[in-house]
Amino acid sequence: MTSPARVDVHQHLIPPEQRRAMSGRATAFGWPAPVWDERSAIAMMDRRSIATGMLSFAAPVGAPDDPAGARATARKVNTYTAELVKDRPDRFGHFAVLPLPDVDGALAEAAHALDELDADGVTVLSNAHGRYLGDPAFEPLWAELDARGTVVLIHPTAPPGAALSDLPAPLADFPYDTTRTALHLVLNGVPRRYPRIRMILPHAGGFLPYASHRFACAGRLRTGTTPEGVLTDLRRFYFDTAFAAGPAMLPSLLAFAAPGHVLYGSDFPMVPEDWGTGFDAALDSYPHWAPGQLHAVNRGNAEALLPRLARG
Repeated sequence: MTSPARVDVHQHLIPPEQRRAMSGRATAFGWPAPVWDERSAIAMMDRRSIATGMLSFAAPVGAPDDPAGARATARKVNTYTAELVKDRPDRFGHFAVLPLPDVDGALAEAAHALDELDADGVTVLSNAHGRYLGDPAFEPLWAELDARGTVVLIHPTAPPGAALSDLPAPLADFPYDTTRTALHLVLNGVPRRYPRIRMILPHAGGFLPYASHRFACAGRLRTGTTPEGVLTDLRRFYFDTAFAAGPAMLPSLLAFAAPGHVLYGSDFPMVPEDWGTGFDAALDSYPHWAPGQLHAVNRGNAEALLPRLARG
Protein backbone atom coordinates (compact mmCIF):
# COMPACT_ATOMS: atom_id res chain seq x y z
CA MET A 1 0.00 0.00 0.00
CA THR A 2 1.15 3.56 -0.63
CA SER A 3 -0.92 5.35 2.01
CA PRO A 4 0.36 5.83 5.59
CA ALA A 5 0.64 2.80 7.84
CA ARG A 6 -2.68 1.51 9.07
CA VAL A 7 -4.31 1.67 12.47
CA ASP A 8 -6.03 -1.67 13.03
CA VAL A 9 -9.00 -1.18 15.36
CA HIS A 10 -9.94 -4.87 15.30
CA GLN A 11 -7.00 -7.04 16.31
CA HIS A 12 -6.97 -9.71 18.99
CA LEU A 13 -4.60 -11.27 21.45
CA ILE A 14 -4.67 -14.62 23.20
CA PRO A 15 -3.02 -14.56 26.64
CA PRO A 16 -1.22 -17.83 27.49
CA GLU A 17 -3.81 -18.82 30.11
CA GLN A 18 -6.61 -18.58 27.53
CA ARG A 19 -4.81 -20.35 24.67
CA ARG A 20 -6.38 -23.77 25.11
CA ALA A 21 -9.88 -22.41 25.65
CA MET A 22 -9.69 -20.19 22.55
CA SER A 23 -8.45 -23.05 20.38
CA GLY A 24 -11.25 -25.26 21.68
CA ARG A 25 -13.83 -22.56 21.02
CA ALA A 26 -12.61 -22.14 17.42
CA THR A 27 -12.69 -25.89 16.85
CA ALA A 28 -16.24 -26.07 18.20
CA PHE A 29 -17.23 -23.37 15.69
CA GLY A 30 -15.60 -25.26 12.82
CA TRP A 31 -13.07 -22.45 12.41
CA PRO A 32 -9.25 -22.48 12.12
CA ALA A 33 -7.71 -22.51 15.60
CA PRO A 34 -5.94 -19.17 16.13
CA VAL A 35 -2.26 -19.02 17.07
CA TRP A 36 -0.92 -15.81 18.63
CA ASP A 37 2.15 -14.37 20.28
CA GLU A 38 3.48 -10.82 20.43
CA ARG A 39 6.40 -11.37 18.06
CA SER A 40 4.30 -13.01 15.35
CA ALA A 41 1.67 -10.31 15.69
CA ILE A 42 4.22 -7.55 15.08
CA ALA A 43 5.68 -9.47 12.13
CA MET A 44 2.20 -9.77 10.64
CA MET A 45 1.62 -6.06 11.17
CA ASP A 46 4.87 -5.20 9.40
CA ARG A 47 3.92 -7.35 6.40
CA ARG A 48 0.49 -5.68 6.18
CA SER A 49 1.59 -2.08 6.84
CA ILE A 50 -0.21 -1.91 10.19
CA ALA A 51 1.45 0.63 12.44
CA THR A 52 -0.70 0.02 15.53
CA GLY A 53 -3.09 -2.77 16.48
CA MET A 54 -5.84 -2.16 19.02
CA LEU A 55 -5.89 -5.41 20.98
CA SER A 56 -9.05 -6.97 22.37
CA PHE A 57 -10.11 -10.36 23.72
CA ALA A 58 -12.85 -11.87 21.59
CA ALA A 59 -14.51 -14.52 23.75
CA PRO A 60 -16.66 -14.81 26.88
CA VAL A 61 -14.57 -14.46 30.04
CA GLY A 62 -16.72 -16.77 32.15
CA ALA A 63 -19.68 -19.08 32.31
CA PRO A 64 -23.19 -17.65 32.88
CA ASP A 65 -23.27 -19.01 36.44
CA ASP A 66 -19.77 -17.84 37.42
CA PRO A 67 -19.67 -14.02 37.68
CA ALA A 68 -16.73 -14.16 40.10
CA GLY A 69 -14.72 -16.21 37.63
CA ALA A 70 -15.63 -13.81 34.81
CA ARG A 71 -14.46 -10.83 36.86
CA ALA A 72 -11.17 -12.55 37.68
CA THR A 73 -10.53 -13.56 34.07
CA ALA A 74 -11.35 -10.09 32.75
CA ARG A 75 -8.90 -8.56 35.23
CA LYS A 76 -6.15 -11.02 34.24
CA VAL A 77 -6.68 -10.49 30.51
CA ASN A 78 -6.74 -6.70 30.85
CA THR A 79 -3.65 -6.61 33.06
CA TYR A 80 -1.77 -8.82 30.60
CA THR A 81 -2.81 -6.64 27.66
CA ALA A 82 -1.92 -3.42 29.46
CA GLU A 83 1.62 -4.71 30.05
CA LEU A 84 2.02 -5.39 26.33
CA VAL A 85 0.84 -1.89 25.48
CA LYS A 86 3.09 -0.32 28.13
CA ASP A 87 6.11 -2.00 26.53
CA ARG A 88 5.10 -1.13 22.93
CA PRO A 89 2.66 1.80 22.89
CA ASP A 90 3.72 2.55 19.33
CA ARG A 91 2.55 -0.86 18.09
CA PHE A 92 -0.38 -1.71 20.36
CA GLY A 93 -3.46 -0.21 21.97
CA HIS A 94 -6.01 -1.79 24.29
CA PHE A 95 -9.77 -2.25 24.36
CA ALA A 96 -10.43 -3.78 27.78
CA VAL A 97 -12.82 -6.71 28.07
CA LEU A 98 -15.80 -6.37 30.44
CA PRO A 99 -17.52 -9.27 32.27
CA LEU A 100 -21.10 -8.73 31.10
CA PRO A 101 -23.90 -9.52 31.90
CA ASP A 102 -22.56 -8.72 35.39
CA VAL A 103 -23.20 -4.95 35.31
CA ASP A 104 -21.54 -4.20 38.65
CA GLY A 105 -18.51 -6.21 37.59
CA ALA A 106 -18.43 -4.45 34.21
CA LEU A 107 -18.60 -1.03 35.87
CA ALA A 108 -15.75 -1.90 38.22
CA GLU A 109 -13.60 -3.34 35.45
CA ALA A 110 -14.25 -0.39 33.12
CA ALA A 111 -13.17 2.05 35.82
CA HIS A 112 -10.05 0.03 36.61
CA ALA A 113 -9.09 -0.45 32.97
CA LEU A 114 -9.67 3.15 31.91
CA ASP A 115 -8.24 4.81 35.04
CA GLU A 116 -5.47 2.44 36.12
CA LEU A 117 -4.49 0.52 32.99
CA ASP A 118 -4.85 3.42 30.51
CA ALA A 119 -7.05 1.37 28.19
CA ASP A 120 -8.07 3.14 24.97
CA GLY A 121 -11.63 1.85 25.25
CA VAL A 122 -13.57 -1.28 26.09
CA THR A 123 -14.96 -4.27 24.26
CA VAL A 124 -18.21 -6.15 24.82
CA LEU A 125 -19.76 -9.09 23.01
CA SER A 126 -22.83 -8.64 20.84
CA ASN A 127 -24.83 -10.65 23.34
CA ALA A 128 -23.94 -11.57 26.91
CA HIS A 129 -25.09 -15.15 27.39
CA GLY A 130 -28.20 -14.36 25.35
CA ARG A 131 -28.88 -10.85 26.67
CA TYR A 132 -28.59 -8.17 23.98
CA LEU A 133 -26.99 -4.79 24.50
CA GLY A 134 -30.17 -2.72 24.48
CA ASP A 135 -31.36 -4.54 27.61
CA PRO A 136 -32.44 -1.95 30.22
CA ALA A 137 -30.30 -3.77 32.81
CA PHE A 138 -27.19 -2.45 31.02
CA GLU A 139 -28.27 1.20 31.35
CA PRO A 140 -25.85 2.02 34.25
CA LEU A 141 -22.92 0.82 32.15
CA TRP A 142 -23.89 2.93 29.14
CA ALA A 143 -24.37 5.97 31.38
CA GLU A 144 -20.88 5.58 32.82
CA LEU A 145 -19.23 4.99 29.46
CA ASP A 146 -21.05 7.99 28.02
CA ALA A 147 -19.81 10.18 30.87
CA ARG A 148 -16.28 9.12 29.94
CA GLY A 149 -16.77 9.46 26.15
CA THR A 150 -15.60 5.86 25.74
CA VAL A 151 -14.84 3.99 22.53
CA VAL A 152 -16.64 0.62 22.61
CA LEU A 153 -15.85 -2.26 20.26
CA ILE A 154 -18.91 -4.53 19.99
CA HIS A 155 -17.46 -7.88 19.00
CA PRO A 156 -19.78 -10.52 17.54
CA THR A 157 -20.42 -13.87 19.15
CA ALA A 158 -22.76 -16.75 18.44
CA PRO A 159 -26.47 -15.94 18.83
CA PRO A 160 -28.65 -17.97 21.18
CA GLY A 161 -29.99 -21.21 19.78
CA ALA A 162 -28.58 -24.13 17.89
CA ALA A 163 -26.07 -23.55 15.12
CA LEU A 164 -26.22 -25.31 11.77
CA SER A 165 -23.84 -28.23 12.00
CA ASP A 166 -22.24 -27.62 8.60
CA LEU A 167 -22.03 -23.80 8.77
CA PRO A 168 -19.33 -22.26 11.01
CA ALA A 169 -20.86 -19.65 13.30
CA PRO A 170 -18.22 -16.96 12.55
CA LEU A 171 -19.07 -17.11 8.86
CA ALA A 172 -22.79 -16.20 8.94
CA ASP A 173 -24.04 -16.13 12.54
CA PHE A 174 -21.56 -13.52 13.75
CA PRO A 175 -22.61 -10.86 11.17
CA TYR A 176 -26.23 -11.69 12.00
CA ASP A 177 -25.61 -11.14 15.71
CA THR A 178 -23.83 -7.84 15.07
CA THR A 179 -26.85 -6.67 13.09
CA ARG A 180 -29.24 -7.89 15.74
CA THR A 181 -27.54 -6.12 18.66
CA ALA A 182 -27.11 -2.88 16.68
CA LEU A 183 -30.84 -2.77 15.96
CA HIS A 184 -31.61 -3.67 19.57
CA LEU A 185 -29.46 -0.78 20.79
CA VAL A 186 -31.09 1.70 18.40
CA LEU A 187 -34.68 0.63 19.00
CA ASN A 188 -34.08 0.90 22.74
CA GLY A 189 -32.66 4.41 22.28
CA VAL A 190 -29.16 3.75 23.62
CA PRO A 191 -27.09 5.62 20.97
CA ARG A 192 -29.45 8.59 21.13
CA ARG A 193 -29.39 8.81 24.96
CA TYR A 194 -25.63 8.33 25.13
CA PRO A 195 -24.15 10.13 22.11
CA ARG A 196 -20.67 10.48 23.62
CA ILE A 197 -20.08 6.72 23.36
CA ARG A 198 -18.39 5.83 20.06
CA MET A 199 -19.46 2.27 19.18
CA ILE A 200 -17.55 0.25 16.56
CA LEU A 201 -19.38 -2.53 14.71
CA PRO A 202 -16.92 -5.05 13.21
CA HIS A 203 -17.12 -6.63 9.78
CA ALA A 204 -18.81 -3.61 8.16
CA GLY A 205 -21.67 -3.84 10.63
CA GLY A 206 -22.80 -7.30 9.58
CA PHE A 207 -25.82 -6.86 7.30
CA LEU A 208 -26.66 -3.40 8.60
CA PRO A 209 -25.54 -1.12 5.70
CA TYR A 210 -26.99 -3.35 2.99
CA ALA A 211 -30.43 -3.70 4.63
CA SER A 212 -30.54 -0.43 6.56
CA HIS A 213 -33.64 0.96 4.84
CA ARG A 214 -35.52 -2.27 5.49
CA PHE A 215 -34.52 -2.11 9.17
CA ALA A 216 -35.54 1.55 9.34
CA CYS A 217 -39.15 0.49 8.85
CA ALA A 218 -39.06 -0.52 12.51
CA GLY A 219 -39.59 3.20 13.06
CA ARG A 220 -43.13 2.78 11.72
CA LEU A 221 -43.96 0.21 14.39
CA ARG A 222 -43.19 2.22 17.54
CA THR A 223 -44.80 5.38 18.82
CA GLY A 224 -42.37 8.28 18.83
CA THR A 225 -40.01 6.82 16.24
CA THR A 226 -39.71 7.29 12.49
CA PRO A 227 -37.74 5.53 9.77
CA GLU A 228 -35.62 8.65 9.39
CA GLY A 229 -34.84 8.65 13.10
CA VAL A 230 -33.84 4.99 13.03
CA LEU A 231 -31.52 5.61 10.08
CA THR A 232 -29.95 8.59 11.85
CA ASP A 233 -29.23 6.50 14.93
CA LEU A 234 -27.88 3.55 12.92
CA ARG A 235 -25.42 5.94 11.26
CA ARG A 236 -24.02 6.89 14.66
CA PHE A 237 -22.08 3.63 14.66
CA TYR A 238 -18.52 3.25 13.40
CA PHE A 239 -17.71 0.30 11.13
CA ASP A 240 -14.50 -1.63 10.52
CA THR A 241 -13.42 -3.39 7.34
CA ALA A 242 -12.24 -6.68 8.91
CA PHE A 243 -13.12 -9.66 6.71
CA ALA A 244 -15.53 -7.38 4.83
CA ALA A 245 -13.67 -5.27 2.27
CA GLY A 246 -15.06 -7.05 -0.77
CA PRO A 247 -16.16 -5.37 -4.01
CA ALA A 248 -19.85 -5.98 -3.25
CA MET A 249 -19.64 -4.87 0.39
CA LEU A 250 -17.63 -1.65 0.09
CA PRO A 251 -20.14 0.33 -2.03
CA SER A 252 -22.94 -0.40 0.45
CA LEU A 253 -20.79 0.41 3.49
CA LEU A 254 -19.42 3.65 2.06
CA ALA A 255 -22.87 4.77 0.89
CA PHE A 256 -24.33 4.20 4.36
CA ALA A 257 -21.67 5.12 6.92
CA ALA A 258 -21.37 8.69 8.17
CA PRO A 259 -18.25 10.56 7.05
CA GLY A 260 -15.27 9.50 9.16
CA HIS A 261 -16.97 6.38 10.49
CA VAL A 262 -15.18 3.65 8.48
CA LEU A 263 -12.04 2.17 10.04
CA TYR A 264 -9.49 -0.43 9.02
CA GLY A 265 -9.63 -3.81 10.78
CA SER A 266 -7.84 -7.14 10.33
CA ASP A 267 -9.46 -9.50 12.89
CA PHE A 268 -6.07 -11.21 13.25
CA PRO A 269 -5.54 -13.97 14.38
CA MET A 270 -9.21 -15.04 14.28
CA VAL A 271 -9.11 -14.42 10.53
CA PRO A 272 -5.88 -16.07 9.30
CA GLU A 273 -3.37 -13.74 7.70
CA ASP A 274 -3.54 -15.39 4.29
CA TRP A 275 -7.30 -14.77 4.25
CA GLY A 276 -6.98 -11.21 5.49
CA THR A 277 -4.40 -10.09 2.94
CA GLY A 278 -6.94 -10.67 0.18
CA PHE A 279 -9.29 -8.21 1.84
CA ASP A 280 -6.40 -5.75 2.27
CA ALA A 281 -5.74 -5.96 -1.47
CA ALA A 282 -9.42 -5.41 -2.24
CA LEU A 283 -9.41 -2.33 -0.02
CA ASP A 284 -6.31 -0.89 -1.70
CA SER A 285 -7.50 -1.63 -5.24
CA TYR A 286 -11.09 -0.42 -4.85
CA PRO A 287 -11.50 1.91 -7.86
CA HIS A 288 -13.96 4.44 -6.47
CA TRP A 289 -12.15 6.11 -3.57
CA ALA A 290 -12.60 9.86 -3.29
CA PRO A 291 -9.38 11.84 -2.79
CA GLY A 292 -8.03 11.15 0.70
CA GLN A 293 -10.74 8.62 1.52
CA LEU A 294 -8.52 5.53 1.60
CA HIS A 295 -6.03 7.27 3.90
CA ALA A 296 -8.93 8.19 6.19
CA VAL A 297 -10.09 4.56 6.35
CA ASN A 298 -6.57 3.22 6.86
CA ARG A 299 -5.53 5.74 9.47
CA GLY A 300 -7.08 9.20 9.61
CA ASN A 301 -10.49 8.22 11.00
CA ALA A 302 -8.85 6.14 13.74
CA GLU A 303 -6.62 9.06 14.70
CA ALA A 304 -9.70 11.23 15.13
CA LEU A 305 -11.38 8.53 17.22
CA LEU A 306 -8.25 7.76 19.29
CA PRO A 307 -6.21 10.97 19.39
CA ARG A 308 -3.22 9.45 21.21
CA LEU A 309 -2.43 7.60 17.97
CA ALA A 310 -2.16 10.75 15.89
CA ARG A 311 1.25 11.38 14.45
CA GLY A 312 2.96 14.69 14.86
